[in-house]
Amino acid sequence: MFYMQNFMPRVLIQTADFDVSTELKILHNQNAKVGAICSFLGVARDFNDGQDVQILELEHYPGMTEKSIETMIDEAFKKFDILGARVIHRVGPLAPLDNIVLVAVTSMHRGQSFLACEFLMDYLKTQAPFWKKEQTASGSHWVDARVSDDKALARWGIEAKNAVE
Repeated sequence: MFYMQNFMPRVLIQTADFDVSTELKILHNQNAKVGAICSFLGVARDFNDGQDVQILELEHYPGMTEKSIETMIDEAFKKFDILGARVIHRVGPLAPLDNIVLVAVTSMHRGQSFLACEFLMDYLKTQAPFWKKEQTASGSHWVDARVSDDKALARWGIEAKNAVE
């Protein structure tokens, strides 16, 4: 993948895997003032709700998904003193232990990077238009939203009612 010196898309939705080390290096090189990089890597689990998961399939709404994530990154820039942010999210069928999502944030100091990364992940889990389907030995089913994810977002003053209690 080719990157220009001063340009890097903040959001990528893709089927292909990504290399975390490469992505962090690219983000780091975007600003000489970077003193901290915080990242979160989400991977596909081989279990959920007591069942073995064989395949996790992620679907999204092209165009709307990218716009939604761009909006949340804009919000992170307003809330925190950060220098850069990057979200890469995979879609399509994923096997257990495959990379799903990378959220990475740079700042001058670690505290702002930690907070912004956590904010982006909480927002991503509840507000970005992704749908998950799990394939198990007993068939496939859509994964429901979790109350715990809505509560995590509420810490930032954002109310979401995605989960059914």
